[in-house]
Amino acid sequence: MTKNEFLALVLRNPINAMIARELDMLALPDAWIVSGCLVQSVWNALTGRPIDYGIADYDVFYFDGDTSWAAEDAVIRAVEARIGGLGVKIEARNQARVHLWYPAKHGVPYPPLARATEGIDRFLTQNTMIGIRRTGEAYDVYAPHGFDDVAGLIVRPNPGPNFSAANYAAKAARWKAFWPEITVLEA
Repeated sequence: MTKNEFLALVLRNPINAMIARELDMLALPDAWIVSGCLVQSVWNALTGRPIDYGIADYDVFYFDGDTSWAAEDAVIRAVEARIGGLGVKIEARNQARVHLWYPAKHGVPYPPLARATEGIDRFLTQNTMIGIRRTGEAYDVYAPHGFDDVAGLIVRPNPGPNFSAANYAAKAARWKAFWPEITVLEA
């Protein structure tokens, strides 16, 4: 699968297209739509399911040096005001703040990041290490492992520094229940 084929399938989901457009309008710093909502839109297109089937939420990463909760909360509220009426769960998170809360929530260290794509690099699965963003009429796609696993419906662990076999197993089991066609590789 090429980048353009991937992007065309992702944008079949009108929620992804709307979020991308609104993020561009909001001009959040280093903002990306990331992870499952992208991959699962492709899986749905490839397996003939409704384009939004099984998508729990739509994740937005951005990177702002202001690591205060007040600043992140203001962004969450701005995103909600612009696209909250879509009837889906949207989670906007400042990747500059993740190291402040991640260890307490997940029990493993999380060194500070320097940009939003570093957060993508730390995803639990390689197949979800993908982000898109719209800039005017063009799209940027960040996919350090390409699109072969997405096109092949393969879930592969990312043996990064914050990998958790238990979290990987739980995520893979949830996905397998929705998309029995996927192949889950051992951690």
